[in-house]
Amino acid sequence: MARTLSLLTSHDRNKQIAKSCLPYTLRVNFEPYTTQECGMMVVNENDKEDVGWLWWGNQANTIILLVLVFLWILKKLIFATQHRWFAYVMHLCTKDEFEPLEEVKRDHFASMSSIISQDPELRKKNAIKILEIGVGTGVNLAHYPKGSHLVVVDPNPNFKSYYDSNKEKFSNILTEEFFVTTGDDMGMIDEGSVDVVVVTLVLCSVNNIGKVLREILRVLAPGGKFYFMEHIVEFDVKKHWWRRQMQDIFTHWLPVWPIVFDGCQLNRDMLPDIQKAGFSKVEAEKYYAPVPHWVFDPERPNLKGVATK
Repeated sequence: MARTLSLLTSHDRNKQIAKSCLPYTLRVNFEPYTTQECGMMVVNENDKEDVGWLWWGNQANTIILLVLVFLWILKKLIFATQHRWFAYVMHLCTKDEFEPLEEVKRDHFASMSSIISQDPELRKKNAIKILEIGVGTGVNLAHYPKGSHLVVVDPNPNFKSYYDSNKEKFSNILTEEFFVTTGDDMGMIDEGSVDVVVVTLVLCSVNNIGKVLREILRVLAPGGKFYFMEHIVEFDVKKHWWRRQMQDIFTHWLPVWPIVFDGCQLNRDMLPDIQKAGFSKVEAEKYYAPVPHWVFDPERPNLKGVATK
């Protein structure tokens, strides 16, 4: 044994002796620091560097673990309260009128005043029945014909207080029900019971555009009109290729829009779905909408139109 130990280096001998002084369970991956046999601990210069790296490695692992736990908790909090703060964000964004956009809406909805209701009672009053899907805070109320009967649906119940407050400004509109539901699940609205369906900036975030369009066709009266205004994927890629890239990045790679705006997708084009949905006529136009701030530049490509059942 003495002969064998004499052939070992001092460092190897220290390893062997230090391990023998520990229980077996602590010998695994043990990196000894001693130069004396289980006595005074003397750290070699080479081992000091190893210990330092080991300490920093443990600290880094702890920090990474804490960051991951924090991000997991943050994600849970964000998605648990998303409906609430999305309603508040939209309230802040729409409480002040942006006149260039309001002018586009006035022009788009102007033809609504010439629609004749399929309901005999409403026809006597020269009124129509409107269903708005995804009403939000009620930003379109200012553009509906006087005397209109309005039914609204929105999947976010947190919008109702803002909507109720806003509708008080429009006594010329008879607001009926506020249904908390999605556009593809409107069984509480009778078939063929509305003259007009309005959707603005909603199809960008629905799970199934086709199902929503089928529901719209179901609730519309014969000859009823579907008014839509949506931001869409950039349609002039040659001229605005950078905007097209930003739309993909902010939708998929760095999903700011879906998180902040409750599922909003910047790179959708709804026109093909509308054209093949089964309407007897579709009139649509792609254009660049005015935006109140450069932050919303990815939403400038827009689609507006009217489809007839």
